[in-house]
Parts: sequence; C-alpha cells; structure tokens
Amino acid sequence: MAHHNTVFSQILKFVPRHEFESLAREHHRGRSLRKMTRWSQFVSLGLAQLAGRVSLRDVVSNLTAQVQKLYHLGGAVATRSSLARVNEQQPYDLYEALFGKLLARCQSVSPKHRFRFKNKLYSLDASTIDLCLSVFPWADFRTTKGAIKLHVGLDHDGYLPTFLAITEGRVHEVNLARTLTLPKSSIVVFDRGYTDYTWYNHLNSQGVYFVTRQRRNACYRVIERHPIPAGTSVTSDQTIQLTGTKAACYAGTLRRIGYRDPETGKHYVFLTNNVHLSARTIAAIYKERWQIELFFKWIKQNLKIKTFLGTSRNAVLTQIWVAMCMYLLIAYLQFMSQLGLGMQQILRLLQLNLFERR
Repeated sequence: MAHHNTVFSQILKFVPRHEFESLAREHHRGRSLRKMTRWSQFVSLGLAQLAGRVSLRDVVSNLTAQVQKLYHLGGAVATRSSLARVNEQQPYDLYEALFGKLLARCQSVSPKHRFRFKNKLYSLDASTIDLCLSVFPWADFRTTKGAIKLHVGLDHDGYLPTFLAITEGRVHEVNLARTLTLPKSSIVVFDRGYTDYTWYNHLNSQGVYFVTRQRRNACYRVIERHPIPAGTSVTSDQTIQLTGTKAACYAGTLRRIGYRDPETGKHYVFLTNNVHLSARTIAAIYKERWQIELFFKWIKQNLKIKTFLGTSRNAVLTQIWVAMCMYLLIAYLQFMSQLGLGMQQILRLLQLNLFERR
C-alpha cells in the first residue's frame, strides 16, 4: 500500500530537520535528552497551536490518540511531566533562532506592499498580554497585576513580524524602538506612544523616514504653508519647527499634515520627515498602520498566547516563540498557495485536516 503523509507532517517539512537539530544542539542546557527531544517538544507545542489544545493533558491525549501517525512526524508521545520539564528547563532561544530561519524563508516569497513607492514600509507597536501575578510572580507589571509585552515591527511586504521582542509589561515601547536598525530610505509608522524627539532625530540622521501623529500639546511654529490639493481630505500641509523645552532634541524641520477622514469625520494631524510623498499618501501610510493592530488581534484569537502550558518565564516564552513560528508557517503556505486564500481560511483548513492523509 502506498504511503501518504499527514497534512501536519507536510507542514513540518517546511522546517528543515538538519537546521533544527543544529539549533537544538546549540541551544541546549544540562544533560542530553533521551525520549523527550526538542523536536518532539516542537511537534507537541506546534500541534497545541494549530489544533487549539488548552492544557498539557489535552496535548498529550491528542498525540496519544494519533500515536500510529507520529512516526512520520519524527516525534514520539510525551508524558505531561517530561513535556513540562523540557518547557521549563530547555532554553526558549531555540525557537527564537528558528523564527529567524523561517522569517528569511517567508521574506523570499512574500508579496510587496500595496503602495507605488519602492521604500520598505514598517509599522511599530506593542501589545500587553495579561498574566495572573500570583501564578506568574516573575511577570511584575503593577501592584496586583502581572503582564508581559509583545513588541513587534511589522514588515508590510507580506505583513511579517520582522522585529519581535518579548519583555516585562513595564518596559515602554520606545525603549525597544531605539534598539532597531532599519534600512536606509525605509519608512516606519507608529502611533503617539512612541513620541521621542531624540529618537526622531536619530532616525532622520540615519536616512529613515517616519510617519506618526502629533501630540495635542506639541509646541511648534509654522515656517511654510504648502498648497492643498483640491478635492481631497487633506486640510493642511505645513513645514514646521519644533519649539519649547524639547525643541533642541530634533535638529531640522518637520512636515505637518492635517487630514479629515471622510468616513468618520475625525481630524488627524501627522508628523513626518518625508517631503517627497504627497500629503494624501502620508495619510494613507498611517492608515495602513492598522494592519499591525489586525496582526495582534489575529494571533490572540487564533494562537495560544493568552493561556499557557507552564508558569515559568522560559515555558511562557517557549510557547510564544513556537506560536510565532506557526504563524510564519501559515504565512508561507498562504504565499505559496495558488488559491488566493487568507490566513484565517488556511488555518481553518489545517485544523480540519491535520491528521488526514494526503
């Protein structure tokens, strides 16, 4: 009888086994593992993400029910204690490194962003994942509340999270933003939470364009007023100079653009150092920032990053990095698909057919 691999097995083939084992040897702690290998851990946690398993017992029971099909996955049934022990003790850095490998593969086949300009476009934002402080005492956030924060830099070529960092909930977004090295001539868009004129000046000196919203209490003076295109929602286009106590933090001028949303009637004021694109394009770039909000919404609704299989910091970070690896595998399937399916549709098909033979 001819052999046919399961759908889940074919998904895992996108993860080169030799590269994984090399990373596993590099990111290993303590004595060598016997039955419960890092690959078996990845198979177990990957299944938990795609199939929506909610506990260690649920994961192990699901794998046990499919024990005859595990051979071609290269994994083995794990006990709850062994899976919990590996999650707690073996470094999560393995999956952070694997994420980088999968990201490079996705970037090689991802579509370009929807704008005509050739510059790379990124969005920056962060999202807080609430945790119970009594269960996760290491995740100190507030007096009676624990949390971790997911910092993401979303590449609009394929909407891929090219920059990803996980910190304690107290860490401010702009502290991570300062560590980024963005390509010259790229455009980065972020909300008012990232307001830092010193960082703006650094981006400008590196040849990186930024688009953000102006704070209501910002102090400035208008140097020049530019013509407003007729028949558009642009209300103003000005060249301004920052004033006030923090004016010295930014050397040079900024472009200030007013825009009224025709659908909601809400008025927005944007700041940018890009003088080449039209005011309407700048407004459209900021509107495109909504994609990073949709990214956070999608992963929280469809991946297991709000409830965790372990309580240690290493176990939590392991689960999140595996979730991000699964996101990239789904994105890769979307890019390679000829059916024009969205990620939500692909995920639903996978959940229905994970252990079906193909």
